Amino acid sequence: MPTLVLLVIVLLVLVGTTVSGALAYLSYRHPAARDPLLVGLTCMAVLAAVITPIVTR
Repeated sequence: MPTLVLLVIVLLVLVGTTVSGALAYLSYRHPAARDPLLVGLTCMAVLAAVITPIVTR
């Protein structure tokens, strides 16, 4: 796997983890909106769905 692809994957994971944490914190501060754990896990599942085709290619 080329170095550029690995760099893109690492950056996607870092940004995705940050966004997931921010969404989970936002939903924690406003619990009437959604369950924070569900929001965080959903965001990480979407991140995995985006990264998997890049890694397997």
